[in-house]
Amino acid sequence: MGRRVEDINDYIEESISNIRDDRSITSTLLTDLLLEMKKSSDVETHKQLGFIASKYVETLQRSNEQLVKITAILNKTQDSSMKLNDEDREHLFDLIQGGDQNK
Repeated sequence: MGRRVEDINDYIEESISNIRDDRSITSTLLTDLLLEMKKSSDVETHKQLGFIASKYVETLQRSNEQLVKITAILNKTQDSSMKLNDEDREHLFDLIQGGDQNK
């Protein structure tokens, strides 16, 4: 294992920054898409754009889940004298690396 706390803190900060950036971009895209949907009265266009909009909403939901997981792990470490067990460290590292998006 051997990851330093400073490295993990850097990964956490970078992950949170990436999550915020992704949310901002996704929110902008979703807003633009909804404006396009309002312009069109074509059912087929609404179906296509609605599908894309649902993917944007899923992205926002995943970023919320990632933030909740990071917060829960960090809160757990604060409650237990700032110590992560091996499982928590691996889970946090996987989450930061994007390997835990579907769990």
